[in-house]
Amino acid sequence: MSPDRHPHLSLRLPVWRMRFILLFMLLGFTGLGVRAMYLQGMEHDELQAQGELRYGRVLEIPAHRGTITDRHGEPLAVSTPVESIAVSPSNVEITPKQKARLAQLLDIDPAELAKRLEAGRKGFVYLARQIAPELAARVMALDVPGVLSLPEHRRYYPAAEVLAQVIGFTNIDGKGKEGIELAYESHLAGRPGSRKVIQDRRGRVIEDVENVRAPQQGRDLALSIDLKLQYLAYRELRRAVIENRAKAGSIVVLDATSGEVLALANLPTFNPNNRSQYRAERARNRAIVDLFEPGSTLKPFTVAAALEHGVVRPDTLVDTEGGHLTVSGRTIHDAHVNGTLTVSQVIQKSSNVGIARIALSMPAHDIWQVLSMAGFGTTPRIDFPGAASGRLRDPHTWRPIEQATVSYGHGISVSLLQLAHAYTIFCDDGELMPLTLIRREDTAIGTPVIPKATALAVRAMLELVTQPGGTAPNARINGYRVAGKTGTAHKFINGVYSPDRYMASFIGIAPASRPRLIVAVAIDEPSAGRYYGGQVAAPVATAVLTGALRALAVPPDAPITHAPVKRDAEAIPEEV
Repeated sequence: MSPDRHPHLSLRLPVWRMRFILLFMLLGFTGLGVRAMYLQGMEHDELQAQGELRYGRVLEIPAHRGTITDRHGEPLAVSTPVESIAVSPSNVEITPKQKARLAQLLDIDPAELAKRLEAGRKGFVYLARQIAPELAARVMALDVPGVLSLPEHRRYYPAAEVLAQVIGFTNIDGKGKEGIELAYESHLAGRPGSRKVIQDRRGRVIEDVENVRAPQQGRDLALSIDLKLQYLAYRELRRAVIENRAKAGSIVVLDATSGEVLALANLPTFNPNNRSQYRAERARNRAIVDLFEPGSTLKPFTVAAALEHGVVRPDTLVDTEGGHLTVSGRTIHDAHVNGTLTVSQVIQKSSNVGIARIALSMPAHDIWQVLSMAGFGTTPRIDFPGAASGRLRDPHTWRPIEQATVSYGHGISVSLLQLAHAYTIFCDDGELMPLTLIRREDTAIGTPVIPKATALAVRAMLELVTQPGGTAPNARINGYRVAGKTGTAHKFINGVYSPDRYMASFIGIAPASRPRLIVAVAIDEPSAGRYYGGQVAAPVATAVLTGALRALAVPPDAPITHAPVKRDAEAIPEEV
């Protein structure tokens, strides 16, 4: 029997059902076509972007940070190429053996590595930062999908602890955090670029698509620092701090003719190349940010004010009244009974009573004006973070006893850099030279503070300080005339003056006939038995001046003797 005649083998669908199925299929294909046209026409950019997310990446091209050099081009901060190992958001596939080897190479605890790898499945995570390129190559040789090697730069500081507080340092991302690195961040950093690449599933770049933005390299920076003088200053300061068992010490070397900082060192210090032993206390640039009462180093400014206003002359006699002077119920003392002294001898022997009598013979505003114009009480105009302004109170609030004590450096606070800077008025015909830590390319123009005649007169008095009968005879240098001033002050702690803690200081100028260098030294809390500035700080300045004058080939201005300069066993102590 024919199949189409058998009732169980014949199948006949209703016409309406066939037409419904055909219509349904046509509508389905039409919908798919419309959807395809919509995606290709209207959503093309979104689909393209989603596709690129699967294989395309935009990688950052790091900008090379500018090099910091000394005034002669010696490198002080350089960037060296390193690599960082990271886990990308792509699928991470790693075997137990690879995981163990990776932990060993990167010196990471296996549990910590497992934690970072798990985090890497969700987002970008670093496994190690700034490692040697050779080690990075060994890591990448493991061929772990999703583990990337990224090029970076690490900052290296050749002078290490010798210049640490001046240069500062950068963080692990290459951003300046302290010192010059922070102050000149925008100048040194540049701007990173970027490039679009295609990566395979293992994170390897298989094709460069395009450069999105070219990196803008950082600019180099030449400091005013002379590295040879910096090493000299650091060595002598370190020797003094150790010998005197001091808490800390600072030294500043200025070019008196330009205001450039040729050397600046602090102790204690740290090695910026080894952050494992970093402490904020050691990173502080004490010479710029710390304040102290300058003591007798401020007396020349009081004398300058008196000379300028015609109150005294260098040979005017001053009665020191047996070494005692009572003002407003408080007694000012001299360590030695000097009798009647000339104004020049008041500076030479550092008489507190003598300088107080001079100060009280003129209006307080006259003293304040010279101090203010010399830079005290204002922030130094130097690009360095945290530079301290010090404290100089309004003269209208001074009582007679305060006017007397300010004259010899009590009741006023300064930084060592401020003090060294102020002494430029005695070196440059009464002009205050502008400070800079950057190598000066043009001629410095000073700001007039006192008349030239006054500056020369005070400088002559300062030269007497280093002669026999002065407070710093050991500061003499064979072949050079040296001027200077010692200072010793009780430290002001918790609202009272400590009876046994001192700040010893000395400011040296050479050659005195035509000053080229100013060296300021401060030794904080010497505890080896000596604490006067002439005993503790002056030898540091003398050693630095001796070496620096020869290194800079500064012509002698005094007879050169073949016999060594005779050093007095003890300098005359200045008044505290």
